[in-house]
Formats: sequence, structure tokens, C-alpha cells
Amino acid sequence: MFKHTRKLQYNAKPDRPDPLMARRLQESLGGQWGEVTGMMSYLSQGWSSTGDEKYKDLLLDTGTEEMAHVEMISTMIAYLLEDAPLNPSEEDLKKDPSLAAKYAGMDPEHSIVHGMTASLNNPNGGAWNAGYTTSSGNLVADMRFNVVRESEARLQVSRLYYMTEDEGVRDMLKFLLARETQHQLQFMKAQEELEEKYGVVVPGDMKDIEHDEFAHVLMNFSDGTGSRAFEGQTAKDGEKFTYQENPEAMGGIPKTKPADKRLHNDQG
Repeated sequence: MFKHTRKLQYNAKPDRPDPLMARRLQESLGGQWGEVTGMMSYLSQGWSSTGDEKYKDLLLDTGTEEMAHVEMISTMIAYLLEDAPLNPSEEDLKKDPSLAAKYAGMDPEHSIVHGMTASLNNPNGGAWNAGYTTSSGNLVADMRFNVVRESEARLQVSRLYYMTEDEGVRDMLKFLLARETQHQLQFMKAQEELEEKYGVVVPGDMKDIEHDEFAHVLMNFSDGTGSRAFEGQTAKDGEKFTYQENPEAMGGIPKTKPADKRLHNDQG
């Protein structure tokens, strides 16, 4: 059960409207690594978790917080779109030449589709989709994804910070940077604990089944030999890396039967 509180988790009001910044912020809302991806990934992982309650609560706490971040960014975008030009006249453009750049750089969906409010899209109008999320039922795999998600999200927020001089926008971004620091660190810690319990390779119970002779071989499939630097070093699972300079094809040449002629596959 969720209960909404009208107060925002943190301040989300710019010093002045800026439709270009509103468009940029859409990436942190509806982009691949945005807050909606974090919200749906962590909540889905938490709901499907049947193991340690500690990890379940960690995921649900963080997923619920991501809802607050979705709300904050959506609110900020709405403020940034206030008084945005719908169709500036030639006289308006003469009075304010910068208006042309603002109008040209706006996301047209903000006005046409969403009535000057935020959308669950990236800055180019690409709709957010559930394919961005991960909820595998394997906590080691999921925690690793979560570290990547928070890393990518924080990277993008850091870039957005330098794309504006608005102190109101920057204040919110500073808060998001801090929370994404926390989330990276907590998921790293959970990952370490889970790796110690289940092993560092996912899934951890297939070692006796796989062709183990190929499991620690660095195969050189490029012009460079840089990966050879790992030869002889110990992998995280305790085994040492070997190196193969010119891997040979081991599978032979495939010879499949032609498809039914009625399918018109021209195979000679």
C-alpha cells in the first residue's frame, strides 16, 4: 500500500522558467537510466524477493523514494515550462532574440501532448518502456544492475548540473547527486554480502555443469593484446586467468536443411 504526501521530499523550484532545461531534465525522468527506471526496477525486485527481509526492505525503501524523485523532477519541469512561448510573433522575436532559440529548442510534446507538463519520455520524445528495467529474481544480478543504474543516473545528473546556472535547479540536482551516492554505496554493500553468500558468478551453482576449461580464458579476438595484462592474475572467484592468442573455431561448418520451398527462401 502506498500513501501520497503532498510535500515534496526536497525543494524542486527553479529561479526562473527555462523550457530548454525542462527538455533536458526529461532524460532524468523518462530516459533509460532515469528515475522511472529506478522506481520500477527496485519495486519489482522488492515485490518478487522471497529471501532475506533486509534486502526486500532495502529495495522497497529505495523504489518508494524514487517515486519521490519522479515527483520532484516532474514538478521542476512544470515550473520550468511556465510562460513558455506557444507561438511567438515576429515582433516578439525582435524584442527578445533569445526567444527564437528557446522556442526552437523546446520539446513540442510538452505543449502539444502534455499541456506544458512533464512526460514519461526522454528529451527526444521516446517513450519510457519497461524494457529498461531489470527484475530477474536473482539478487546478485539485480544488485549489480542497480549499481549500474545509479551510476548512469548520477553521471547524467552531474552533466545536467553543468548545463544550467539556475541555482534552484542546481539545488535539486545536488540533492539527487547525494541520494544517488547513497544508493550506489548501499547496493554495492548488498552485492558484496550476496556474493559472499552465493558466489561472485551468477548463477553460482553451475560450475560443475559448464565446460570449466573455458571459464577463465582471455581470448584475443581483436588487434590489440591489452587484455593479456590479466594473464596469471587471480579472478574474483579465486581462479587464475589464462590467455589464448589465436582462438580457433571449434564448431565446424554448419549444414542445415533448406526450408520448405513454399516459404520462398532462395538458398540455391
